[in-house]
Amino acid sequence: MTDVLTTNAESVVETSDNRQQFVTSSPCPSDEHPLEFTYVFSYFVRPQGKFDPEDYAAYVQPVASFNSVEQFWNTYRHIRRPSDITDKVDFHMFKEGIKPVWEDAANRKGGKWILRLRKGLSSRIWENLLLAMIGEQFLVGEEICGAVCSIRNQEDIVSLWNRTADNLGTTNRIRDTLRRVLNLPVNAVLEYKRHDDCLKDQSSYRHTNLDLIRR
Repeated sequence: MTDVLTTNAESVVETSDNRQQFVTSSPCPSDEHPLEFTYVFSYFVRPQGKFDPEDYAAYVQPVASFNSVEQFWNTYRHIRRPSDITDKVDFHMFKEGIKPVWEDAANRKGGKWILRLRKGLSSRIWENLLLAMIGEQFLVGEEICGAVCSIRNQEDIVSLWNRTADNLGTTNRIRDTLRRVLNLPVNAVLEYKRHDDCLKDQSSYRHTNLDLIRR
């Protein structure tokens, strides 16, 4: 299994069997900058051999939760950057209480904006997306569920998940903000996929809709 996390006692407690223990957020001290929501970092490493997407949740490894800017950086600085990973790994940052799976109650009626990246670009894009999320740059309240960075052989894929795919005004506003906060070129292609479609074809990134939602 890929060593996704660097070993550091401040952020990840190593056990005798070399598995990371989940680090919970502490109450936000008065000298820290609180976030509007509590978030959870986690990751998924694709197992060897045949894999059933319905078993995805069983392989998600939570890392830490945080609720302040300072706690975010204290955790994030100990996580290896996506561009440094060669195996098939998914990084997640989701609001506390929402699992990074299609069938979660918060995700089932939603979908995701998808950005495909050339190798070497994902670390910067991923960090900028996380900062935009915790900084509430999207201005859509609880509509944002979380984000995923998927490391693949030929490309990396960043996706931003939202609750309500049928709310086209809000979903397209998220798209426009995503273009702005990531400083994407005008020719960058954003794709959208509803999670009910993901459940039907058991795929996150196939059969997507290009840029504008027409449903």
